[in-house]
Amino acid sequence: MPARPIRVYSWNVNGIRAAARKGFADWLRRSRAEIVGIQEVRAQPDQVPAELLALRGWHRHFTAPERRGYSGVGLFARREPDSLDTSLRAERFDIEGRLQLVRFGRLVIANAYFPNGSGKNRDNSRIPYKLDWYRALFDEVERLRRSGRRVLVLGDFNTAHRAIDLARPKQNETTSGFCPEERAELDRWLQAGWTDTFRAFEPGPGHYTWWSQMHDARRKNIGWRIDYVLASPAAMKYVRAAFIRPNVTGSDHCPIGVDLDPAIFG
Repeated sequence: MPARPIRVYSWNVNGIRAAARKGFADWLRRSRAEIVGIQEVRAQPDQVPAELLALRGWHRHFTAPERRGYSGVGLFARREPDSLDTSLRAERFDIEGRLQLVRFGRLVIANAYFPNGSGKNRDNSRIPYKLDWYRALFDEVERLRRSGRRVLVLGDFNTAHRAIDLARPKQNETTSGFCPEERAELDRWLQAGWTDTFRAFEPGPGHYTWWSQMHDARRKNIGWRIDYVLASPAAMKYVRAAFIRPNVTGSDHCPIGVDLDPAIFG
């Protein structure tokens, strides 16, 4: 009988305290997940709701930025990590608390909350910083890949890759998240050998992971696919399924994930 697959989830929770009020703990209990990376935690570690800290059977870690109520990533794992790092070796990146590099045997998971390119006035002024962050993470995971690790990069990438990945591409060609230079950076990752796991199993349209909270966008499925699990070639050999869970509410994003052959750890 085949071994039960290892389920890995990624979810931008749009604030862990709000997500907790909307049933995050119940979802986690039912998820059958082994590893869950969350983004946009927007809480310091001492502000994480007590009910989440009290969940039995989970190892937890939270990475917070210097700025309170902003950014942040978190990890829930059934097994204890062998190592965990949160640095991209540059203060301008690390102060925003956007990364966890977590090793479980030969598997490394990069749980990442990629920057948004919009400035305070929605003027795309943060795109250069965003692309620099992408490149810094790329260099780090390429180093891990070359060392023999099986690497998954998961999280909110804040970029829709192709026209099929958002409901209204024409109207958003100059919007951060679908600008040519942002899409080209994702092209660079795939050309280097990384696989968009969801597209490896589902080539069709209409699959999104984020919806505006205005204009009833989620019910109408007017969304963007900006959350991904990318797999290195060595990791992709162990990916058995990839999925999006649009019916799971509690955030303006929905969970995404992959099922892995347990041999990926070995």
